[in-house]
Amino acid sequence: MKIDRLETRHCDAGWRNYHFAKVTTGDGAVGWSEYDEDFGSPGITATIERLAPSLLGKDLGNHERIFSELFCQLRPAVDGATGQAFAAIENALLDAKAKTLGVPCYALFGGKVRDRIRLYWSHCATWRINHPEFYPPAIRDLDGVRGIGAEAKQRGFTALKTNIFEFGDGTVRGWRPGFGTPYEPGRNMERSTLRQLRAHLDTLRDGAGPDMDILLDLNFNCATEGYLKVLRELRDFDLFWAEIDTRNPRALQHIREQSPCPISSCETLMGLRNFLPFFQHEAVDVAIIDAVWNGVWQSLKVAACAEAYEVNVAPHNFYGHLATMMNAHFVAAVPNLRIMEIDIDRLSWDADIFTHSPPIEHGHLVVPDRPGWGTEPDEDALGDHPVRN
Repeated sequence: MKIDRLETRHCDAGWRNYHFAKVTTGDGAVGWSEYDEDFGSPGITATIERLAPSLLGKDLGNHERIFSELFCQLRPAVDGATGQAFAAIENALLDAKAKTLGVPCYALFGGKVRDRIRLYWSHCATWRINHPEFYPPAIRDLDGVRGIGAEAKQRGFTALKTNIFEFGDGTVRGWRPGFGTPYEPGRNMERSTLRQLRAHLDTLRDGAGPDMDILLDLNFNCATEGYLKVLRELRDFDLFWAEIDTRNPRALQHIREQSPCPISSCETLMGLRNFLPFFQHEAVDVAIIDAVWNGVWQSLKVAACAEAYEVNVAPHNFYGHLATMMNAHFVAAVPNLRIMEIDIDRLSWDADIFTHSPPIEHGHLVVPDRPGWGTEPDEDALGDHPVRN
């Protein structure tokens, strides 16, 4: 099982691109992983290609040693694009190793502890507002929000997650100052935005019904004072969780101590060392782990540490079908899973460019037993959708 080639493949994904790493052994075994340069760091592809020669001739079964050697090579700069390149390589090696052994990837992680994984519909209303050309029907008002809530219930989901929106005269737009839209570097939420957030959540609840769990993603959009302001305003909503991104575990601890609902965070962290302060300060109820960024094998270490601190975990998953299956194998083997993220609104060509779509029944992903991750890109189909510039 000697590594013969490490390559990258890419295709159009609507408002972004899909990116894949492909490892091939001398005897023809192939492993795939998905990574992301849109939410992730620009330059991951260049980093993978730079690292590829150092993998040639290595035994892919020794993926822990390979990861360690890569880490040693670039120890001064192991976050960002570097760390995500490590993860893409590790995930491709895991797929090839499992396929060589003829087993699903979860078998490499001690076997699965569950056959079905509860899902929440992520970016519910968000994609149809922000990218209506790719995810129809477009949502342009609160009636559309009510409709997608009802759709989530009708399709068997028991949980959904949404974002912050402002509804104007016949228009609706996302409120994301953490990402510069609008540009508000102080990230202060005024009363008018709070009122519109309440209206959005009230309408979503009206459509989805009283039994739907609602999750709210606040991202990086406020400073500490602003997050507390939002949570006080939404005290009566009984949110499943409020998702908050911050680099300061003490600040998040302060928020959690005053929050009326559970707090989730950590989706942008890389490596166990960066998760530890959030566990030590008891800053989160649920640690969100991005296995695309961290690598599944490394993510298992984070999940085990979280369990030692009595913290549940959830995967960060808003990528393509391969990433969904990578995450499914990860959390199928993790005892302290809370729930799994998935985007239900899909591109019209998603089913064509992957060999298998995630099997979803009644709001749950049914864990398949095919070797490896259980799906991979169709290279011919990738060519039908050239990358966006």
